[in-house]
Amino acid sequence: MDSTMQMTSTDCCFIVFIVIIPGVIALCLYFCWSIHPILTLGVRDRSMTIADSGYLLENGVSCLPLTPEEEKRTISHLKTEAESNLKEGNFFYVVSNRWYASWQRYVREDIDEYSINEHSTDARVVDLKKRVDRPGPIDNSDLILNVNDTEGDNLELIRTLEEGLDYILVPELVWKKLFDWYKGGPPLPRKLISQGGIHKNFVVEVHPLCLKLTDSRDNSQSVIRLSRKASVRELYERVFALKGCEQDEACIWDYFNKKKCSELANLDQTLEDAELQMDQDILLEVRVNRYSSSGLQLDSTGNQLALVPMEPARSSVTIAGGPTLSNGLTSYGSNFFPGSTLSSTFADMDDGYDSFGKGERGGLAGLQNLGNTCFMNSALQCLVHTPPLVEYFLQDYSDEINKQNPLGMHGELALAFGELLRKMWSSGRTTIAPRPFKGKLGRFAPQFSGYNQHDSQELLAFLLDGLHEDLNRVRLKPYIEIKNSDGRPDEEYAEECWYNHKARNDSIIVDICQGQYKSTLVCPFCSKISITFDPFMYLTLPLPSTITRMMTVTVFYGDGSALPMPYTVTVPKHGCCRDLSQSLSIACCLKSDESLLLAEVYEHKIYRYLEIPLEPLSSIKDDEHIVAYRVPKKRVGLKRLEIVHQCPDRCTPDNLKVGERKLWGTPLVTYVGEEAQTAGDIHIAIENILSPLKRASISSSRVHGERENGSASEADDEMMITHESYTEVISCRELSLQLFITDERGLSSKQIEEDYVIKPGQCLRVILEWTDREHELYNFNFLEDIPEVCKSGFFAAKKTRQETASLFSCLEAFLKEEPLGPDDMWYCPRCKEHRQATKKLDLWKLPEILVIHLKRFSYSRYLKNKLDIFVSFPIHNLDLSKYVKSKHASTMSNVYELYAISNHYGGLGGGHYTAYAKLIDENRWYHFDDSHVSPVSEDDIKTSAAYVLFYRRVRGKARPEGGESSQGRGGV
Repeated sequence: MDSTMQMTSTDCCFIVFIVIIPGVIALCLYFCWSIHPILTLGVRDRSMTIADSGYLLENGVSCLPLTPEEEKRTISHLKTEAESNLKEGNFFYVVSNRWYASWQRYVREDIDEYSINEHSTDARVVDLKKRVDRPGPIDNSDLILNVNDTEGDNLELIRTLEEGLDYILVPELVWKKLFDWYKGGPPLPRKLISQGGIHKNFVVEVHPLCLKLTDSRDNSQSVIRLSRKASVRELYERVFALKGCEQDEACIWDYFNKKKCSELANLDQTLEDAELQMDQDILLEVRVNRYSSSGLQLDSTGNQLALVPMEPARSSVTIAGGPTLSNGLTSYGSNFFPGSTLSSTFADMDDGYDSFGKGERGGLAGLQNLGNTCFMNSALQCLVHTPPLVEYFLQDYSDEINKQNPLGMHGELALAFGELLRKMWSSGRTTIAPRPFKGKLGRFAPQFSGYNQHDSQELLAFLLDGLHEDLNRVRLKPYIEIKNSDGRPDEEYAEECWYNHKARNDSIIVDICQGQYKSTLVCPFCSKISITFDPFMYLTLPLPSTITRMMTVTVFYGDGSALPMPYTVTVPKHGCCRDLSQSLSIACCLKSDESLLLAEVYEHKIYRYLEIPLEPLSSIKDDEHIVAYRVPKKRVGLKRLEIVHQCPDRCTPDNLKVGERKLWGTPLVTYVGEEAQTAGDIHIAIENILSPLKRASISSSRVHGERENGSASEADDEMMITHESYTEVISCRELSLQLFITDERGLSSKQIEEDYVIKPGQCLRVILEWTDREHELYNFNFLEDIPEVCKSGFFAAKKTRQETASLFSCLEAFLKEEPLGPDDMWYCPRCKEHRQATKKLDLWKLPEILVIHLKRFSYSRYLKNKLDIFVSFPIHNLDLSKYVKSKHASTMSNVYELYAISNHYGGLGGGHYTAYAKLIDENRWYHFDDSHVSPVSEDDIKTSAAYVLFYRRVRGKARPEGGESSQGRGGV
């Protein structure tokens, strides 16, 4: 037998028994499972040593168990093989992350056995390295919405699931192997599809297209699930098989919003290109007379169906937009499209929406929510109410469409946006379903193709950039060598940079939306100064860092001089551990010769020490437990002593090793000198740090009450026992505490005997086993149930008013000088090394349309957060003159007026987007909430939900007093 097989002689005899007597294979398999529950059936795999031994059943399945390491190695090999053969049409399987995480713990997949050495102190890694039970059968029931269905491709998953949090995707080979080993299910196969028009990428279609089929014969309804990449022919085949129809006697209609929009006649077209949306209706219509259908389709009212032109028409009525006034501007207010000719032209639009009535005002059309598309609707409403864009897209822009630009979308995105804008300005108050636009958007930006919630600012950034590339007037971009400033005047160098930028980028978006800022980098070593002038499309302003966060930390005395005490301090929300230490030092009256050692407690052990002063506080979550130990400031020559606690459990087997028993309470940390060499020295140090817990004549409840009130009573002094008295006690009797020395991982332990000698090292870790004697002597309650950093709702009642900030303070925070992060080092050409330079931004040139993004969402490795701070922003006369550094800035107005807002309500991972927009000619604000449009007072548009602000330059002189009054505004 191969020496690599970890088997006993009994196992060998058992396997031979199976081979010799094949007639009892089923009985043997049952016997195998009953004797050894962790045995599993594994399909033979060339990568497994155990399969090469020859102990196989007749069907090639091995009865031998695979070790966790072998399972891990096999799955890793299959993943690598699948990744090297990615192609459209491959199947991936959805697996519950709850089950998969248990399998990962079993095989220790998330631990790198080569990078973690035996001296690792990471408590969570230690837990993972312990052997855990083998998981049961695969269980995907927590992912499924319709549990009564039987077929995997028809099982509907819960729509709100998140990859990585609720489920993971595994290749088909991996699924088959896991299923062979563990069984269970149900299988949830999903197809790999390609998305994107120019730059294609692969995505797994976790939620296939769900269509609601209505049979016109009896109005019965069925649900059809197909890939959005499936063809219309496949849809016909699925429907006809379900309904028993023949293709020549029936047809399927796009029945969006219960209206017959168009017949699905192009059988080779994909469902995605046919603009079918998730959960929309389709109609099966069986012809009474197979020849009754004509080339011109009719809707349910008998009207001709709308057709969307793929190219902008050359006539003066479709793209020209309307009559041009004597000043060259196009009116788009009330009565913009007089006469019936243009009305009928716009009636020939997508989705069969009726044209607006004569005399109705344009710009008040709502947008239908197609399924989590409120983010898109909010952004679109802001853009279609941007005056220069309205003027541009209502005129003939066909000559500026750039189909050759490799960075663009062949003009299709600009065409789709232009068609949508014209519809919204010609439909009165009719709600519009932006299906064609979303189809184009998903084609060129796959991240927006599904039906998950997204960020309206991210969509705006993509859309503005995409419109620019589609409308770039530069057909052949010249090569331009970037030159340094070389000490030239800023005005000269800035003009050169802008000229070079315009030589390659020239569009309506650049004309109205792009400005220029000055970036100054200074090397902290050689004082080298680097100046660049860069364009910007919008300003992302951070909310001021003065916003605070309440944190509760329990402070322990390393010398045993007092009881542990929780302190709640206020720190900058975006501060670092140094800020927390400073606030705690003041709160606990730290002595000049002391310092605080911050640590996170997890599973009653020290998970990590927060010893890096600049570590961001965002790495500390509200539900974590943070402690601080008061220790000597000068620790050279001292040895750290960590004490963790074990309380024997009556249910714990007596033969269980000490290191495998459950831990309790909060670890204690102290320092001992170099002279501490023996077991007695350890006992002295531990009894000294336990001295505040010594039970005295006063009731423990009274002491606990004093502790919760944040101050120690005079009775604490009665409980203190000096270090000298303990020294005398220890020297006169045998060692009393049950102490065990343990390694850094906590996996092994050895009792500390009287002859124990402390080994050299930086840290000494000890397990204190609490017996009945210790419980009689000490009050263990002080070490239990330390508070969380911030208990949900604990401080909510203390908030008397909402946190506020001004738009100017946000702008100043954006423009202030600050050092680059350690991951964003600058290569200094003089030092020839990467340096952590300081960076300063200045506004140099402002655009006609100024888009300001308030950075409410913050993401880090440990924390995701939204700031619901009220930002006070001007509606009128936002004067930015003092922030613009160009000398030529005084020749043009730097005063702005607000005309649109994208709002976000709610928290992360959801919430809702709306928009406020102003009809300029009407001088009135409206609230756009998807399909619902209503007037709103100007006094009500300033809320804490404001996310993206849209300003337009006020031409003419600003009022001297600034202010926000609506009277006396300059013209546009």
